Amino acid sequence: MSRTSVLREFVSYLFAHKKWWLLPVVLILLLLGLFIVLVEGSAIAPFIYTLF
Repeated sequence: MSRTSVLREFVSYLFAHKKWWLLPVVLILLLLGLFIVLVEGSAIAPFIYTLF
């Protein structure tokens, strides 16, 4: 299953079930995960760990 089909299926689910409040939640979780992956080996990693 490709990433575009997963994204397309998620958007069609949002349209069908009118669950638009899920979109910001998923976007924030994806951005937070991307942020953690990008700064994993950097010098600011100890400061990020204190936030969690």
